[in-house]
Parts: sequence; structure tokens; C-alpha cells
Amino acid sequence: SPTEKPILLNNIADAEAFISGAEVAVIGFFQDPQSPEEEQFRLAARQIPEVPFGLSSIAAVLSHYGASANTVALFRRVDNDRRDLDMNDRDVDAKKLTRFVRMNELRLVTEYNPVTAIGVMQSSLQFNLLLITDKMSPKHPEQMRKFRAAAELYKGKILFILLDSNLKSNERVLSYFQLKKSQLPALAIFHTPDDEHVVLTVDEISIEHVQDFCNRFLQ
Repeated sequence: SPTEKPILLNNIADAEAFISGAEVAVIGFFQDPQSPEEEQFRLAARQIPEVPFGLSSIAAVLSHYGASANTVALFRRVDNDRRDLDMNDRDVDAKKLTRFVRMNELRLVTEYNPVTAIGVMQSSLQFNLLLITDKMSPKHPEQMRKFRAAAELYKGKILFILLDSNLKSNERVLSYFQLKKSQLPALAIFHTPDDEHVVLTVDEISIEHVQDFCNRFLQ
């Protein structure tokens, strides 16, 4: 059925459509579709229902993506990047594969936490925009809607990150930007190569506000 995971990709066109149709897509390249490694891949696919998993054992597809047998590739649209995991390693199982996906699944807006921090730090994008806010606030859903809409405008240029001020592990980020919880929500834009950054405390998040803040920093 169309909802079955993983989806079989029988040619290059199928694979290309599969990757372009999602913010994050995972493809398992296996020469032997009955291998133990492929079974671990299927187990992981079921554990991450919101991420699409594809599977191909077609030689032309493996060749097109430069994938050796038993390789899992994660494709992310936000920075047009790819991460590979070698499933031939005896230590790699469904649990490690699930962690690999969670660490690397950068999205249009990525929520920052100890697991996603690794993917954020490894992103090819040099500009990060943080929305530092209280996720429990009644204003949060509307803030996120506008922040996501702004993120669409800077795809491939700025990585948009949500930072929940309630998470204890995020307290050091607040202190780095010299922010108190009473000053939130705030926007912080960051240039990773030289640590240059600007912080702006705001009453309301609007698409125009975010655009203006980003454009001034980029200029």
C-alpha cells in the first residue's frame, strides 16, 4: 500500500521524486533485499513514522547515488545536504540507525536539543537564526506559523532553529546571548565561522520583522 514503510524505489525517477517530496528523506541502498541489515532498516523505519523511508536494490539507482551496498543515506532539503551510514558495520542496528536519523534530520525549522545539536553544528549553512521562546506560551503556535513562513524565504541560506527556554539544557544558550527569560521571545542570528551574532528582543514575531532582521545582518 502507499502508506507502507519503506517505499520501494524501482528507478532513478522514483528516487528523485521521493527525495524532493520531503524535508527529510531516508533511502536504504541494499543489493540483497533479504539481508539482516535490511531487516534492521525496516525496524528503524517503523520507529520513525514521520520521516519517509525508501528502499532500493536496483543497480542503476545505487550507481546514480554513488552508494555502495548496505548504505543508508539521509537527504535534507533545508541545506541540500546528504549524510551516509554504512550498514555493513556489524555494530549498526535499528537503534543506532534511529539515532543517526534523529541526529541529522534538519528541517525548515529545527528544534534545538542535545540530539539535534550535532546535525545543527554539522550543517553546511553558515547562518543560523534562533527563535528563543517559551513553547508553553499560548502565543507559540502562531509564532511558529510565522517563523516557518519566514524560513521558506531563506531556504538554503539560513538555518532556522527553535530554542525552547523551558529546556534545562538550553539555559547555557540563553546565558551566551545574555538573555533572561523575562526578555523572551527573542531572535538571535549567528554567523558560525566567526561567532558574530546579533540579538533582538521582540513583543511579536512577524514575517516582516524576521525578514528585516535577517536582511540587515546578511548585508
